[in-house]
Amino acid sequence: MTATDPALTALSQGWCALSLLHGRIEAHIERALESGHGLSVREFSLLDVLSRQHNGPGGHLQMKQVADAVVLSQSATTRLVTRLEDRGLLTRYLCDTDRRGIYTDVTEAGLTLLAEARPTNATALREALDEAARNPELAPLVKAVEELRVPA
Repeated sequence: MTATDPALTALSQGWCALSLLHGRIEAHIERALESGHGLSVREFSLLDVLSRQHNGPGGHLQMKQVADAVVLSQSATTRLVTRLEDRGLLTRYLCDTDRRGIYTDVTEAGLTLLAEARPTNATALREALDEAARNPELAPLVKAVEELRVPA
């Protein structure tokens, strides 16, 4: 393929459209979460991921797994955890079976804030998708997102 290859050009245009859609959605959700709950999208995502942990085998995530789930580096995730811990929304503790492992749990205050923020997140997502669907370049991507079924 060359730089002027139509397939490569179409691929590049598709990637740009996907990136644009993601940016618009994230910015819309960010504004809604910040104004309504004092949370960033990353903070909301981290609370959401950690709230889904359980006490069974493999139920608690290590920091690398948390970082992968919220699409941040481990150092950025650690800084984010520290900020939320300072706000009383998370707690950290050593793993019982591996003293090198540190786990993070959402506090009651964190769970309450998350429960309050979930409807805001869902509404902002719907608004952002509806707005993007009016753009002919983004409409097919919106349709694909709406039809996507991720296994639980």
